Amino acid sequence: MTKSELIARLAELNPSLYHRDLEQLVNTVFDTITEALEKGDRVELRGFGAFSLRERKARVGRNPRTGEAVSVDAKTIPFFKMGKGMRERLNK
Repeated sequence: MTKSELIARLAELNPSLYHRDLEQLVNTVFDTITEALEKGDRVELRGFGAFSLRERKARVGRNPRTGEAVSVDAKTIPFFKMGKGMRERLNK
């Protein structure tokens, strides 16, 4: 599901709300989660899951075309851990 599909689905479920308001709401939620992760915070949505950051160490990778060794810098990536409620719904 894309962000626009999510907004359209919310509009179907809430016909009394304007599409632009729902779009602003979804953007605000995503921006708030992103800002919290930028600060290094963990975001937990009970029953849904938790967003956190993981560190990846620098390593030597390979160029798939040439097989040449390429250095890959260390980086921070977002990580999502599914909540108990979602896991139970998906694995009935």
